[in-house]
Amino acid sequence: MRYHNITKDDMLNGDGLRTVLWVSGCSHCCKDCQNPITWDPNGGLAFDDKAKQELFAELSKDYISGVTLSGGDPLYFGNRSDILKLVKEIRELFPCKTIWMYTGDVWENVRGDSIMRYVDVLVDGEFQVDKKDAQLLWKGSSNQRVIDVQRSLALPQGAEPVLHCGDYSEGWVKGWKQ
Repeated sequence: MRYHNITKDDMLNGDGLRTVLWVSGCSHCCKDCQNPITWDPNGGLAFDDKAKQELFAELSKDYISGVTLSGGDPLYFGNRSDILKLVKEIRELFPCKTIWMYTGDVWENVRGDSIMRYVDVLVDGEFQVDKKDAQLLWKGSSNQRVIDVQRSLALPQGAEPVLHCGDYSEGWVKGWKQ
């Protein structure tokens, strides 16, 4: 697996203060994507032991809520086996930290993937520029969903996923809209 950056003390990609791993490789190639440089699976740097130790050093900090896997797409076919190993190790070493993941794929396609057993929140769906809205929580376009993975996995196959949160426009943040 390859990656472009490890962002430290991030407040934009999930609940709390987070560390973000921006992986390389994406087959969705969404129009007006914020990170087209991450599409190339051969771009960036090798995610080696040094990079993993950098990530783990950030996760070991008490004030860090967890890790967010973004990119590119962590569920790009070339990333899946490495991402599975990584989330297993993160869950074992940092059981109280949350794991968020962004993917251009949809919940209905990835629900059965073994990676999902380790993910707390999944932001699914391709970015769609015609549905872009700066008022949305942790997503760029209204077609995307911020899914509570573990609660959704407990539901029968085919059930609507449980959302981690709604949108500002849905009054999720009390008093946000006047």
